[in-house]
Amino acid sequence: MDPSLFCAADWKFAAKKFVKKYPEDVIVHCSECNSATLTLDGVDMMGERLAEEVISVVSKRPWLQKISFVAHSLGGLIARYTIALLYEKGISKESSEDNGELNTNISQTQSVNQNLKGNIAGLEPMNFITFATPHLGTRSHKQIPLLGGINTLEKMAFRLSWIARKSGKHLFLKDGKDGKPPLLLQMVTDFGDLRFMSALQSFKRHVAYSNVCGDFVVGRKTSSIRRQNELPKRQNFIKDGKYPHIVYVEKPKPATNQPDDFSDAMIYQARTTAEMEEAMIRGLNRVPWERVDVSFKKSKQRIFAHSTIQVKTYFLHSDGADVIFHMIDHFLL
Repeated sequence: MDPSLFCAADWKFAAKKFVKKYPEDVIVHCSECNSATLTLDGVDMMGERLAEEVISVVSKRPWLQKISFVAHSLGGLIARYTIALLYEKGISKESSEDNGELNTNISQTQSVNQNLKGNIAGLEPMNFITFATPHLGTRSHKQIPLLGGINTLEKMAFRLSWIARKSGKHLFLKDGKDGKPPLLLQMVTDFGDLRFMSALQSFKRHVAYSNVCGDFVVGRKTSSIRRQNELPKRQNFIKDGKYPHIVYVEKPKPATNQPDDFSDAMIYQARTTAEMEEAMIRGLNRVPWERVDVSFKKSKQRIFAHSTIQVKTYFLHSDGADVIFHMIDHFLL
């Protein structure tokens, strides 16, 4: 069993199907460290908890060689923070003299061992896949579809973001202080000791699944990392008998790395919401994304699209099964 796959606890349907298709090839671990009210603690704290969980899992399975992440909604941001913590870091194992239990931590060596170069937790990074993740935050116009694009409601949501505590500050880009840009802008660069983009770029495949409609929580632009004019038009949608709810697949484009496309200075210079969003799009486009558009428009479960896309609960969200099969069938081992 060489590859390992990390996802959240509400991926049980997908996990079961993964194991069924690759019984001897993949270990699937469903994380439970950021459930319930813990999701209010902020992307950074949740990322640290997930990193600790990954370390624990990997350290007990020395035969693992590869690693992938599949994440839904806020989990995608958490995973992006986690991989920066684990980038080119070895996992040391120490036996406790007191009770003989295994004590694991991240190696703090400054020089990168050649065996760790470009690795995540000492493993070869393969797939980084997100479903309905607000990569650009939720501050911009129509990024929370439930508000219907009504300016007054969006301003009210911005003011009331404190209800979601630290996570709300991160999603609404309100956490910049002491000369530092908001965390989500930091995460499109290698910021200080956290090499967010280097870690993301290390994966061989990057996929963003997004809902075309029916997702009242996360907007299509932020989940697909696109500008408004880049969203595929309905007349260009495809019909796929095998995956009926997959309506558009945008193949990865060459990553942008021209000097005019992005510079680290952009995250400091961005002041308006539009400027922040543009900086994040340019920064994230330095990796080649495969973008998959999903539509449950004709489904009875369309009002639950945010959860249906991952089949959170099979009884309520079973129509998303073909989306899960699409992910599994295209998974890079």
